[in-house]
Amino acid sequence: MLGHPARIRVLELLQDGPLPVRDLLAAIEIEPSSLSQQLAVLRRSGIVTATRGGSTVVYELAGGDVAELLLSARRVLSVLLSGRQDLLASLTEATERAEREPR
Repeated sequence: MLGHPARIRVLELLQDGPLPVRDLLAAIEIEPSSLSQQLAVLRRSGIVTATRGGSTVVYELAGGDVAELLLSARRVLSVLLSGRQDLLASLTEATERAEREPR
């Protein structure tokens, strides 16, 4: 369910409150058909709800647990990325040191 960047972005946007599809499209900048597919996945999983008012469909998070899930996912990813940045810095330093040393 969280395996697509557009779905994650939709959930992030909806944390601030309900949004109509046109606002989601403007913020995410993907094809309407693609957004529709991603929203359908989120609806089927029960993470978002949709309300139709005339020709406008408004989406919102199904509950506060979703916002907590996103916060937890951000924490996990931050730790993982931090570790990778440290590794990248070490590798870069070792490469630069090796390039400076005569062969």
